[in-house]
Amino acid sequence: MDGLSFGWRTALLSVMFLQLLLLALSLTRVLQNRIANRTMAALLFVLAGMLIPWMIGFAGFYDKWMWLTFAPFQISLAVAPLFYLYAHALVTGQWPDKGQRHLIPAAVQLLVYTGSFLLPFTLKMRWADMASPALTWITSIAIVIGLGFYCYASLRLLQTYRAALAAARSDGHRYAALWLGNAIAALALLLLIWTSFLVWDLLSPLGYSGLMWLYIAIGAFALYLGIEAWRHSPLPFPPLSSLKATADTLPPPRDWAELGKLWADKVKAEDWASDPDLSLASLARKLGTNSGHLSRAINEGLGINFAAFINDLRARRVAAMIAQGRQDDLLDLALDAGFSSKASFNRAFAATFGMAPSQWRKRQVSNHE
Repeated sequence: MDGLSFGWRTALLSVMFLQLLLLALSLTRVLQNRIANRTMAALLFVLAGMLIPWMIGFAGFYDKWMWLTFAPFQISLAVAPLFYLYAHALVTGQWPDKGQRHLIPAAVQLLVYTGSFLLPFTLKMRWADMASPALTWITSIAIVIGLGFYCYASLRLLQTYRAALAAARSDGHRYAALWLGNAIAALALLLLIWTSFLVWDLLSPLGYSGLMWLYIAIGAFALYLGIEAWRHSPLPFPPLSSLKATADTLPPPRDWAELGKLWADKVKAEDWASDPDLSLASLARKLGTNSGHLSRAINEGLGINFAAFINDLRARRVAAMIAQGRQDDLLDLALDAGFSSKASFNRAFAATFGMAPSQWRKRQVSNHE
């Protein structure tokens, strides 16, 4: 097209933009974790929109059609709250009460840019000269503050969820904790990058081309979120409320230390820990008690949470098999003992014996020589 130039910058951002749209559309079609996945889809649409001004700007759209000034493509103040709303919906199954209030700054940003965009052309250009620098800096500072606040809020939510998972299930690593932890780490990295560019631009203005690298980082962050959210989209995540209801029932006073030891011996004798899907509720049924009693006997009586209790039994079973001379691959022994992944096995074994399983096996072999 006359006056337009489609270089590598436009091509790169266009590829990112199209991939984000495809991922967002895919997430809207997943029925499992529906609210969380649709929230992530909205976040990906917002992030894709943030690439548009740079994508078309490097191609010359704003020079050829100056009326595009203030076109409300970038609703950047929606990024951080949508991330938090996704995290909340993933671990609770819904948005928080009056969750829409988190999007008020983004709505104000949308109204300001839409109103500016609809101004008559001459007035719009004057307004752009007067207001654009101030709006850019106000928005940038608000973005950094929002990313920091919602990163912290998401981390607190994740810590609560991890504690509830550990108290109610032995296979908590299968669920949102690991993925959500990685997503929050990515958000923290984006906060660091965005803040660095903001300070850099303040001390030495980067110009349009210099800020391109910030938007490449935003696009990379968005693609990571989209791909990983799509991978995790169909997995069943136990709602936080159900985990708390399982683990936090308050039974009448008992000798929890005695009950904890009694039930621990029973679990070990029956080898129930070798069931990879064992949960607090299912073990309580096997023991003929309720999950509240069992949770308190483990937490107060044994001084550990449910996941640590079960994984300790599994690690000791693997150690016993090694001591008996079993030559199977360590992962096979771990699967026999009830572990469902190599990572969870290694962590649990090191927590119980203070060393890696391979080191333990070598020591046992040397002791018998």
